[in-house]
Amino acid sequence: MTAVAGKPMKQAESSARRKPQVCVLGSAEPGSQAYELAGAAGELLARSGITLVSGCGSPATRVAAERALAAGGLVVSIVPSDDINLRNWPCSVLIPCGMGDARNLLMALAGDACLVIGGRAGTISEVCLAWLHHRPLLPLTGCGGWSDQLERNPPDERPPCQCEQRQLPGAI
Repeated sequence: MTAVAGKPMKQAESSARRKPQVCVLGSAEPGSQAYELAGAAGELLARSGITLVSGCGSPATRVAAERALAAGGLVVSIVPSDDINLRNWPCSVLIPCGMGDARNLLMALAGDACLVIGGRAGTISEVCLAWLHHRPLLPLTGCGGWSDQLERNPPDERPPCQCEQRQLPGAI
């Protein structure tokens, strides 16, 4: 139990006040369909009142964050460096973890679900960690990369936590 304004509060009451959070994982280059879908997904998440969590390390995750901010959303960015003074970083809250690629575990755990867009080696690392920790995976299809393969090829043989392919950001 925690206390707010001197009154005890149960954990369930505390989490009921938290907005849903979705981690945006992946990579795609500007001009690609995946890049455009990433931006549209960021905007849709913001308009739906969902907090976007991103490292903004790829053009796709960065445009998702930029479009979420432009739509009035909240963006939390977990970055690999330890630099709190990053300039021109699209976020409402910056978390410099100083952990390099180990930050991928924080990304996997920071959302109620993980939206997967395209993706390369860093993306599959985050996806596998999310899978191990039972975070639902929401891969956008038609983007290339790992997101097109996840439903057919999950990270391992265990029953999936949840893996629902999405074709359009409006279906998030």
